[in-house]
Amino acid sequence: MKMVRFDDLQLFVRTAALGSFSRAAREVDLLPGQVAAAIARLERELDLRLFVRTTRSLRLTAEGAQYLPYAQEGLATLREGQARVQGEAAELAGTLQVAAPSDLGRNVLLPWLTAFRRAHPRLQLHLQLSDQVADVFRDPVDIAFRLGRFDNASYVALPLLAGNRRVLVASPAYLQAHPAPDSLDALKDHACLLYQLGGRTHDRWSFEQDGRRSVVAVRGALLCDDADVVRRWAVAGEGIAYKSWLDVGDDVRAGRLQVLLDGQGESLPLNLVCPHRKQFSPAVRQLHGFLGERLTPLLQGLPSG
Repeated sequence: MKMVRFDDLQLFVRTAALGSFSRAAREVDLLPGQVAAAIARLERELDLRLFVRTTRSLRLTAEGAQYLPYAQEGLATLREGQARVQGEAAELAGTLQVAAPSDLGRNVLLPWLTAFRRAHPRLQLHLQLSDQVADVFRDPVDIAFRLGRFDNASYVALPLLAGNRRVLVASPAYLQAHPAPDSLDALKDHACLLYQLGGRTHDRWSFEQDGRRSVVAVRGALLCDDADVVRRWAVAGEGIAYKSWLDVGDDVRAGRLQVLLDGQGESLPLNLVCPHRKQFSPAVRQLHGFLGERLTPLLQGLPSG
């Protein structure tokens, strides 16, 4: 068998994930025809047909689907070998693609991610901020910040802040005009600030009490698909928000928001996740350590719940 080119193998894996020569080409600043030529070259070298091409779609053949995990494993092994040979002390270089929730990324992580990049001048940082949960298997990301628990055994996680959780908050102005709720059931009588993700309105708030989970249906006239807007509405006195402590901790410490019901709320740990342990490159491991030292103090002021 002829020698398989590393770049061709990378383009095959990304094209399979994205389902398009054009999208794969945009990622690496090539023309779609150059990606198609690389795939054709790989098919000749492997003597396999990897994709079925039509005018409207591109999909893996049975042989391509069978070969894909071996290509992914091979690339991961080569990256791990390079990382081990260079060692953790080597200067970080290349591109680190990071995905984070928009409010957490913008209001908490952004200055630290910028400082981390500044400390490693040869490293390029590609930051994706979105409330849509990044698909680390398909999206062009190396690592994603993920809030909450997840049961997908395919993911590998590096814990960052296990003690984080959601809390109910409202501004002093709102609480002057409305008696603070004295129970979870009393939330039904308040203006609750609602968040929407993927067309789904989060109007059923989940709580953990004495090891048991309870769900409260809430209502409100204000709804947004940007989680940071919900926080801003709460600060402006428009109602009660149910937010991650990481998002509202600064507001609470500054007196712009007050925690309600003794900080009752569900656990919301923060992790760095990726689909495979071999993707924990030196850059990812060093970023994890860099952020871990800075995130822990943010739990200051969080009620015991």
